[in-house]
Amino acid sequence: MHRRTVRAALASPLPPAKRRPESRPAPKLGVYRELIDAWLIADVDAPRKQRHTSKRIWRRLVDEHGADVAETTVRDHVRKRRRELGYGVGDVFVPQVNAPAVTAEVDWGQADVDLAGARVTVHLFFMRSCFSGAAFSMASPVETQQAFLEGHAQAFAWFGGVFEEVRYDNLGSAVKKVLKGRRRVESERFVAMRSHYLYTAQFTTVGLQGAHEKGGVEGEVGRFRRNHLVPVPAVGSLAQLNVMLRDASEQDLARRIQGRPATIADQLAHERPLLRALPEAGAFDSTEIASVRVDSKALVTVRQNRYSVPVALAGLRVAAAVGATEIRISHQGQLVARHERLHGRFGTAARLDHYLELLRRKPGGLQRSLALAQERERGAWPGCFDELWAALTERYGASEAARQMVDVLMLAREHGPARVELAVRGTLAAGAIDGKAVAILARRTGGALRPAQPLTDLDVRLTRHDRGEPDLADYDTLIGGTR
Repeated sequence: MHRRTVRAALASPLPPAKRRPESRPAPKLGVYRELIDAWLIADVDAPRKQRHTSKRIWRRLVDEHGADVAETTVRDHVRKRRRELGYGVGDVFVPQVNAPAVTAEVDWGQADVDLAGARVTVHLFFMRSCFSGAAFSMASPVETQQAFLEGHAQAFAWFGGVFEEVRYDNLGSAVKKVLKGRRRVESERFVAMRSHYLYTAQFTTVGLQGAHEKGGVEGEVGRFRRNHLVPVPAVGSLAQLNVMLRDASEQDLARRIQGRPATIADQLAHERPLLRALPEAGAFDSTEIASVRVDSKALVTVRQNRYSVPVALAGLRVAAAVGATEIRISHQGQLVARHERLHGRFGTAARLDHYLELLRRKPGGLQRSLALAQERERGAWPGCFDELWAALTERYGASEAARQMVDVLMLAREHGPARVELAVRGTLAAGAIDGKAVAILARRTGGALRPAQPLTDLDVRLTRHDRGEPDLADYDTLIGGTR
C-alpha cells in the first residue's frame, strides 16, 4: 500500500470523498449527441408544454433507435445542454396521501395536434384519482360546459364508479359566482349532473394558490402531454385522437408513481370495488334539445351553424339534440340526421344522401352541390365515381350521366358504400358503362348471385308438389356442347 494511503488513514478514520471525474467520454452516448441536441433545439419552437423531458428522450433513443445507453447518462447530458440553451427549472410538487374511492380531481389542459393535416389546439379534459393516480383523458375542440359534462360521464364509466367528492378550480362550466370563502353559486346543469351521480363538489381558492390544492391533476396534465403528445401527434379525426388518448390512459396503469407501494393498476383494482355504483338510469345526458325549422335548402340552423336533413322535411320543425361533439336531428321521435358539431359561426355541414330524392328530379344540381364538395373534402367520394361519371357523360351526355350517377348513389342505401364502390370498379373493368350494370354487380355477393332463400312457410298442400332440380344434360347435347 502506498505511503500516501497510510498517511491519509492516519489523518482521518473516514476515506476521502471520491472525486467525480470531469468530462467523461460516455462512448455509448457519443453517436446520439447530435440527435439529442437536434431534439432539444427543435423544442425551442415547439409548444412550451410539449417539449422533451430527459426520460422521454431516453425512451425514444431506446425504442426508436435501439440505443444501449443508461437513463442517467442521457439525463446528465440533457441537463447540461438545457443550461446552455437557457431552459428554466421545472415546478416541484408535494406528494399527498388519500383514502381510496374518496377524492378525484378535474382540470382542463391544452395540446397542439396535427388534425387532418392542419395544426390545431385541442382541449384535454382530465379526471385523476388521488389515491391510485389513475387518470382519464378526453379531447374536445372547445372547452364548453357540454364537453365538461360529457367528460365526467365518460370518466366515471372508465373508472367504473363514482368518487365521494371531486375537486375543481373555479371554472365557468361549474361556477356561476364565487362567494366569500369556499362558497360558490353553481350552474344549473352542473348541479343536475352532480345530482345524477350523487357526489360532492369541492372548489379551490381563487388564484395561483388554488392550483396547488389540486396539484395531482395539475401535474398529470403536463406529465401526460409530455409522455404521449411529444412529438406533436398527427391524427385524421378527433375520434381517432380520443382512441389514442384512451389507449395511453390504459398504458399508464402499468407505471409506478414514485413513493407508492404498488403500480397504478394494482391500486386502481383495490379502489374500484369501493367506488359508488354508477346510476341505473345510465350516463348523464349532456345534450340540449332545440326545436328548429328546416329551410328551403333542407338545412337547419343550430348555434349559428347549419346542418342538412332529408329534403322531405323541408318546411317542418325538427328536434336537434346538441351535444359536445355531435348534432343529432330527429323528427317525430325518429333519428333523421347526425353530424359532427361545427364550432365557430356560419359553417355548413351537408350530406349528399339527404338530397338524392331531389337530385333525381334535378340531376343537373349534382355537379356543383355543396354536399358533393364536402363529400370530396371528407374523402368519402371515391375516384372511380369520377371515372364512371366521365365515361357516362361521354356516352350519354351530361344530363343523363348525372341522372345515372344519382341512381348509383341511391344503391348505397341498400348495399352500403363499400359494395357500391366495388361494383363501380367492376363495371369500369368490364367496360359496361351504364348505371344498370352497377346495380346488377352491387346485388351480387362475392361475384355470385344471391342464393334463393328456401320457402319454409308454405301451405301443407303445396309440399306434395316439391320437385328436384331439372337435368339439362340432354339440352346441352342438343346445342352441341356442355355448359
